[in-house]
Amino acid sequence: QVQVVESGGGSVQAGGTLRLSCAASGNTHGTTYMAWFRQAPGKEREGVAVIYIRTSNSYYADSVKGRFTLSRDDAKNTMYLQMDSLKPEDTAMYYCATSTAFSIYWRQTDRYNYWGQGTQVTVSS
Repeated sequence: QVQVVESGGGSVQAGGTLRLSCAASGNTHGTTYMAWFRQAPGKEREGVAVIYIRTSNSYYADSVKGRFTLSRDDAKNTMYLQMDSLKPEDTAMYYCATSTAFSIYWRQTDRYNYWGQGTQVTVSS
């Protein structure tokens, strides 16, 4: 079992910044990648960014590329999402998820074994 806990959400004005944290604990040694998803009211959950554990390669949705940055602290089993130049359309519940799959299809939610409870991000104009 893996426990995933997100933190760092909040309310900011457009153009502001937030840093989300995702702490994974438990049996994490089989994790192949970790990702952030978000879900706005009435919309489907969408992949925001992913980091592959072995290579440290990261990929981003086009909508956040250049504004969001992933990083990882292996000693703490924690992944961070630095969000800059936030826009109102970034408003959503943000979820962290971990996977033990070997897949390039990181945006597919069924590839993930464990999910956190989410942290709310609200960006006002």
